[in-house]
Amino acid sequence: MKLQVYFLTFLITTCLSCSSEPINSQEQTPPKVLPPIEVSEIEETDNPVGPETIKYLALGDSYTIGQSVCETCRYPEILKRDILKNLDSVYNLDLSVIATTGWTTTDLINAITNENPSSDFDLVTLLIGVNNQYQNIVFNVYQSEFPKLVNTAIAKAKSNKEHVIVVSIPDYAYTPFGRGNTNISADLDRYNTFAKNYCDSNNITYVNITDITRQGLENPNLVANDGLHPSELAYSMFVERLLPVAIEKLKLE
Repeated sequence: MKLQVYFLTFLITTCLSCSSEPINSQEQTPPKVLPPIEVSEIEETDNPVGPETIKYLALGDSYTIGQSVCETCRYPEILKRDILKNLDSVYNLDLSVIATTGWTTTDLINAITNENPSSDFDLVTLLIGVNNQYQNIVFNVYQSEFPKLVNTAIAKAKSNKEHVIVVSIPDYAYTPFGRGNTNISADLDRYNTFAKNYCDSNNITYVNITDITRQGLENPNLVANDGLHPSELAYSMFVERLLPVAIEKLKLE
């Protein structure tokens, strides 16, 4: 009898465990599949804005091309580097140089005509005239051609004279080559005075760096190894004066 009761109890328990799901079990639902995101659904603000490019044109002769110093040691390159340091990091700067050692105002005019650069530069610098003096070209050629070059610089700067900087001519008398020749200094004073007066009369920015080069005999570090042209140190001192002017002009954009 006891064996029958035990067998009956076992049979009932087994049937109950097989007849249904466990107590308190929850029905599982498949995960919701989201549709793929279309490219058009992404906001434009999620994409980074590309950097804006500033265009800088440097016109001149050996002082602009950087005779006897490395390519990154010439003043346009130093100015480019320092502008980028002092403007928002989103900016790039595209530097174009039209300059060759020995060029006179006539040579520079011809070179600009031949190269025909665009007229959308944000900054243009002009440093020219020393070879007119060195080659003993009559002064009235400079008087005639310097204004033409200034007007060309303005045209290349989107026809906006506020984006043009004229740089004074360095004085090579204060180098081992010039040997302190006062006649050279007097001649260059004549050129620089004409240029400054023209710029002042026409509200064009003129930056004087000549006095820096007149320290060349007492401070040989301002003269390149060729004993004639400015060194990287001299060019960096030029830029100390040019930089704040350039920054203000570029902020006008």
